Amino acid sequence: MAMAKPPSGKNTSGRGQRDLKVKVKTARGRKLSSTRWLQRQLNDPYVKRAKDEGYRGRAAFKILELDEKFHFLKPGARVVDLGCAPGGWCQVAVPRVNALGEKKNKPQGYVLGVDLQEVLPVPGAEIHQLDFMEDGADDKVKAWLGGKADVVMSDMAASSSGHKQTDHLRIVGLCEAAAELAFDVLEEGGTFVAKVLAGGAEQGLQALLKQRFDKVANVKPPASRSDSSEKFVVATGFRG
Repeated sequence: MAMAKPPSGKNTSGRGQRDLKVKVKTARGRKLSSTRWLQRQLNDPYVKRAKDEGYRGRAAFKILELDEKFHFLKPGARVVDLGCAPGGWCQVAVPRVNALGEKKNKPQGYVLGVDLQEVLPVPGAEIHQLDFMEDGADDKVKAWLGGKADVVMSDMAASSSGHKQTDHLRIVGLCEAAAELAFDVLEEGGTFVAKVLAGGAEQGLQALLKQRFDKVANVKPPASRSDSSEKFVVATGFRG
């Protein structure tokens, strides 16, 4: 079996573009929506790049692009990845914060991933199975870190209900819960990054973050599909 190349930690957005569009016929017994999803996957350059570069999913490029804009994954940074499955964001963070200590002239960082489900190990990251919303979860996170975090990030999304507004409220609720944990575990000056869906209810979250951080930005990175309502909130300069 061929081994996947280890992630480079670099954003190579100009690479891996396909010249021909792959068309998929609807097979007997397969829903039209499934055929459309398969065709989109086969024609998505980020899916191909993730496979070529050894990432566990195309979402890895979202955090790469956000970090290239805001520069929060610095060598020596202590990072918490909430809802880390399948592990792509951890894969990106490890080389950027120097979690393996391979850059001898740079400080060594630390990457902690937590998720409800079991996640395959990511070299250089410590991963725990945990419901971050349970009582005492923040204390467990700080114990594993041996202190506080410089970055708390989340690419979590609630299971789709098929109802747009319900899904919007669910993901905003997850994001608010992640922010509450971040308020407790972040070091002063730290950064909070999380996915939300546009829809109106996120305005309360924005107001909450503006009370606790110096700057709050809303960004749709190039790797985020244009037909998706997702965006990312990047809050920097935690006031403690």
